[in-house]
Amino acid sequence: MNTKYIDLIDQTYFFPQEEFTLDGENLRFHNIDLRGLVARYGSPLKFTYLPKISENIANAKAWFANAIEKHEYKGDYKYCYCTKSSHFQHVLHEALKNDIHIETSSAFDIDIVESLKVSGKIKDDTYIICNGFKRDQYIENIGRLINRGHRNCIPIIDNYEEIDLLSDAIKGDFQVGIRIASEEEPKFEFYTSRLGIGYKNIVPFYENQIKDNDKVELKMLHFFINTGIRDNAYYWNELIKCLKVYVRLKKLCPTLNSLNIGGGFPIKNSLAFEYDYQYMVDEIINQINIACQEADVPVPNIFTEFGSFTVGESGGAIYEILYQKQQNDREKWNMIDSSFITTLPDTWAINKRFIMLPINRWNDEYERVLLGGLTCDSDDYYNSEQNMNAIYLPKYKRDKPLYIGFFNIGAYQETIGGYGGLQHCLIPQPKHILIDKDPDGNIVTTLFSPQQKVEDFLRVLGYDKKETGLESSGQEKPLIL
Repeated sequence: MNTKYIDLIDQTYFFPQEEFTLDGENLRFHNIDLRGLVARYGSPLKFTYLPKISENIANAKAWFANAIEKHEYKGDYKYCYCTKSSHFQHVLHEALKNDIHIETSSAFDIDIVESLKVSGKIKDDTYIICNGFKRDQYIENIGRLINRGHRNCIPIIDNYEEIDLLSDAIKGDFQVGIRIASEEEPKFEFYTSRLGIGYKNIVPFYENQIKDNDKVELKMLHFFINTGIRDNAYYWNELIKCLKVYVRLKKLCPTLNSLNIGGGFPIKNSLAFEYDYQYMVDEIINQINIACQEADVPVPNIFTEFGSFTVGESGGAIYEILYQKQQNDREKWNMIDSSFITTLPDTWAINKRFIMLPINRWNDEYERVLLGGLTCDSDDYYNSEQNMNAIYLPKYKRDKPLYIGFFNIGAYQETIGGYGGLQHCLIPQPKHILIDKDPDGNIVTTLFSPQQKVEDFLRVLGYDKKETGLESSGQEKPLIL
């Protein structure tokens, strides 16, 4: 009878897979000895496998290069990384090894860009695409970057006031893009994205605010939909509507030469994941080619903004099963040594599913379980995997430690969870390990940050102040009114 965990995986999925293999009864991820990682650093821990970032960038560039050659497309392709997915220095340094460009979404992003310019990671010809609703500080920072000579900074206009605000902040002329406010999928609670300008209003906006403005040059039309690049009627319908706006605008605006199709390539969230990236890129390039040929206008340069696709598959987390609670005749709760709410906030905030696999004991018998976190919050649990209506893991045994891994978690979890700050129920943030390869291809690990200590929490909460000296914590003395 097939009762081992490896039997369950073998009969459910094609296994092993490119990134997942077995070494005896222990799981390897990109040939990383995960059991050895736990033995060295302990649990819980998070890790970032840096080479995966460069690998995904190279893959996307190859898909677009193939499609451009296949369809004899006359425009160029530019790969942008969305910094909001992960702002960490090690992520940006790895991504920027690959001759890419940057998309920003808030004021402090520009400070990061300027720091990367000082260190030589970003060059003057790197495109900085500035998205988002722009408050005063964001406008000021964009103006500073352009005024210091970075002419390839392109603010994407999100509302009707931003042209005037940017004109006040920028000395001389500058380039802009316009974001389309796409219509959302029918399941959404609203019809139109809050970001950008509506389809019908873009041409009037250009004619009223840009056409006769000697200081502003329109270079880019920006298109993005919330559900990402999917092979369904909704995506293709929105893309065609975007292309109709582009060709109409191009006939009125000779300087318009770029189409930003945003991001949204999905990442692997199950061992059964299937997505034909090359087909999707081929079809996108083909649709743009056809629309421009029919309208007799030159094809645009293509920009993409990939965030989760760039960094998501580089990340993982490892937890130990501390204890099993049998709550009734059917439900067994395996308690992890951390919290899902604090370390994987997407699992409870938007019901996102990640690949979850045991790190060891693959030759043991399995059982159906629920996974619970350490906080006293009823929402701190993880109870289902993609394509399965329950979680199955090797049977809990007090004398045989069991470790589990969540994979492809590298995008958004740290920033949403509030990296370095307070965590729900003051559960410490796990240690974070960086994994790279040396010139000989050997795996190299370094500790990026240790697990949070009580002193870190007390400092944030204000408990490090001396009874008689508020100044010591950086605060001013109380003001008596």
